Amino acid sequence: MNRIMGRYNATIGEGLRERGVTTAQLRALAVLAVADGLTLNELAVYSVLEQSTMSRTIDAMEAQGLVRRMQHKTDSRVRQVFLLPEGRELFEAVWPEMWRAFSTMFTGVSDTEYATFVSVLNRMLHNIRKHDF
Repeated sequence: MNRIMGRYNATIGEGLRERGVTTAQLRALAVLAVADGLTLNELAVYSVLEQSTMSRTIDAMEAQGLVRRMQHKTDSRVRQVFLLPEGRELFEAVWPEMWRAFSTMFTGVSDTEYATFVSVLNRMLHNIRKHDF
């Protein structure tokens, strides 16, 4: 699995570097594109990054005008991260490269094989997960 993801990251990494986007930023963009308003901890878990790495990543992305942190409506101690229009535009610009790399990985894999693969990965994740979300 590490080799597959390493190759995937290397494939999309070339296009990311041209845009000045790191892998950590891409992960944050991808997660926020489907689940906006997460806490830093949730974002770190979903992005599979250490919380300290995610915090530095969000600091940089906020400085670039890609995301904004806002106080939670009901708990003033909690900050949520929201994707700004510039961040969504950047994600949409890199999404085709991500999709091509993803599609290449699954060339020749049938729908049934893919469904089985996803099912097994979900079971494995459930078996090792540390977080309820």
